[in-house]
Amino acid sequence: MVTDVRQVFDDLVRFETVLWGAVDDRLRKECDLTLANLNLMMVIDAAPQCRVLDIAQALAITVGGTSQAVDRLEAAGHCARRANPADRRSSILELTSEGEALLERALPAFDGELRRLVQEPLSDDAVKRLGEALGTLRRTAIARAATGIPSAR
Repeated sequence: MVTDVRQVFDDLVRFETVLWGAVDDRLRKECDLTLANLNLMMVIDAAPQCRVLDIAQALAITVGGTSQAVDRLEAAGHCARRANPADRRSSILELTSEGEALLERALPAFDGELRRLVQEPLSDDAVKRLGEALGTLRRTAIARAATGIPSAR
């Protein structure tokens, strides 16, 4: 059993590396955009009243790293900060018109690589099962980290 789980770990981590690299490469070539920046832009676009904290939580990354990434995205002209009327300590993030146009241009490249590397090799049922399994693992890991539950050894 341990060997099987180790193989799952190896396949999952190595596939993530290959997938990230392929998507990032296509986005850079076709849109002059990194996958990291696209991730930020997708969260900003999807989250009304988006704050840096919302992005950090959505992407499971640190607030400090998120803030620096948003600074770079803002410097590139793809997003803007405005005062948060509900909390003066934070800002609301919005895509600029340039950022919205870039996102619209980038999503077909993003979706194309996902189709090529995830959807095409698997049946629809296998994609659904994989998504459900990964979702369960992610939610469980986040919940355990939040409550301080140690991993079984």
